[in-house]
Amino acid sequence: MLVRAIGMEILQGIGWLFANPVFYLAILFAIVLGYVRVKNERKHFRIRLIDGWSELRGLVSETWVYALVLSVISVAAGLVIGSEILVFYSVILAVMIVLFMYVAGSPAITAPIAIGLLLLLTYVRNTPNVDVWNLSLSLEASTFVGFGILIGLLVVVEGLLISKKGDQLVSPRLEETTRGLKAATNRMKRLWLVPVVTIVPVGLLPDWLPYWPTFHMGDGTYGLVLFPFVIGFALKAKHSLPVTVIPRFGQAVLLIGLLMVALSLSGYWVKGLVFAAFILGFIGRIGLSIFFGIKERAGNYAVAPKSEGVMIVGVLPESPAERMGLVVGECIRKVNGQLVTNEQELYEAIQINAAHCRLEVLDFNGEVRLRQHVIYRHDHHRLGLLII
Repeated sequence: MLVRAIGMEILQGIGWLFANPVFYLAILFAIVLGYVRVKNERKHFRIRLIDGWSELRGLVSETWVYALVLSVISVAAGLVIGSEILVFYSVILAVMIVLFMYVAGSPAITAPIAIGLLLLLTYVRNTPNVDVWNLSLSLEASTFVGFGILIGLLVVVEGLLISKKGDQLVSPRLEETTRGLKAATNRMKRLWLVPVVTIVPVGLLPDWLPYWPTFHMGDGTYGLVLFPFVIGFALKAKHSLPVTVIPRFGQAVLLIGLLMVALSLSGYWVKGLVFAAFILGFIGRIGLSIFFGIKERAGNYAVAPKSEGVMIVGVLPESPAERMGLVVGECIRKVNGQLVTNEQELYEAIQINAAHCRLEVLDFNGEVRLRQHVIYRHDHHRLGLLII
């Protein structure tokens, strides 16, 4: 009976995920992101790099391991999160998703906004415990400690996702330089869904769902809820290549997350430190986006035409170019021994010996490397390159 009760509680906790509109908004706008990306790629290059369903496939497939680990930590450590906090956080997440504000989609930004809104409503009512929309709002700092720890861990996950997955759906765009030439920038815009099992105190649940399963811990009664945390990420790379700037960005986000976790844990002993964690995360994460944004807008284009060859703007998946190890930002100088300076010369040179196509490539460090591959008649777009 006990096992069956626990199983039913877990299943009903999972059911809470499907009752949250944020879950459906994340799915819908992941599809929209893919559609918009493909549309822009066809506009600039007459071909798409990666199919439009990639954002949807990566929505959970890239995060489920992190979600499982966070759920275990949340339940094992007994991180109690006020149900009213989750309601306000759901509203902020929904606004972020619908308005495409993914540059501000970090939990380090969305969570403090939700907390600020919660405290503002409490302050407006001028009482430590008020009843807004049948929600009991409390100003006790201990109410936010569990939330602060979980948000810090989510920011750590955000840093890991950006470092490992942030450059997988990079989308190039053509821009005109001050000299009237065509150069390329790279846009990254992602949504990740991280469903985490959270412990919420009884209060909200019985009012809405009187038959929701609960359990006792200490002097309180609690329920399990699978909450759809959403992480948004957006970055435009002009001065740097995605392969270099995205890992640096992710490492900086990871550091902010670790600091937030440390401060939030200290909130168990010094209550005000959990709010310091939210403030640090908010200022640090916004400052990080501003810093990288200014840095990338300044200076020259990392992917711009060169007189000694053609620059690689994009590489189609499963193409000969990908199998040869060609990457964005490299310069192709020779094809089958012929110097090439534009797309037409490149494909004319391929015809000289398509069966054993040999490329001379200049990498990021200015070093020359040779690549060779057989080009078959069915190979899409011949080499599978977007070039300028």
